[in-house]
Amino acid sequence: MNTLQTIRYVAKPLVFVLCLLPAVLVLTDAFDITGGLGANPIEAIQDRFGNWALRFIMITLAVTPLRRLTGWNWLSRFRRMLGLFTFFYALMHFLAWLILDRELHVGDILEDLTERPFITLGFTAVVLLTALAITSFTALRRRMGRHWQSLHNAIYVIAILGVWHYWWQVKKDITEPLIYAVILTALLGIRLFWRLQRNTRLATAKQHP
Repeated sequence: MNTLQTIRYVAKPLVFVLCLLPAVLVLTDAFDITGGLGANPIEAIQDRFGNWALRFIMITLAVTPLRRLTGWNWLSRFRRMLGLFTFFYALMHFLAWLILDRELHVGDILEDLTERPFITLGFTAVVLLTALAITSFTALRRRMGRHWQSLHNAIYVIAILGVWHYWWQVKKDITEPLIYAVILTALLGIRLFWRLQRNTRLATAKQHP
């Protein structure tokens, strides 16, 4: 079995199961099988799905830097799966708020969206993630051509909105959102550094053909 076959038939199914495990644990904890959800189960469900959405977007953004630094080009084959799990956990976080917390009361939902800025940020991130998830498949990617990359660059905006949403949500202890902010700054910073390096090389090449 060559490397590509190993990734397709062994590594990808394994990574899929590992990515799904946090959601399974939320479900089993809800039924007191593997643990519990504490005194406020609805808040616990929202928080756990939201935290995993942030973790997955950080992991997704880490693929390219890790690939470039290590030379492990096979890592790029997991990027779409990780991105789709980011969408999945963000959607579960949103649905937990929509159905369990707000109980589909339109008035309460609209009030939150218009009067609670951190919810507005989170909702915007989910809408953008939905667009990325819908267009992540190969057929649509080919049809969109060069516009596909422009759309999918929104992942950086989504990551910022996600961290911002979390930062504004917490009332006192900002330790966890600060950790995400530091990680995101590093991930975006290294991309900016590489882009500046590339622009410098291009400018130098034009000056000295």
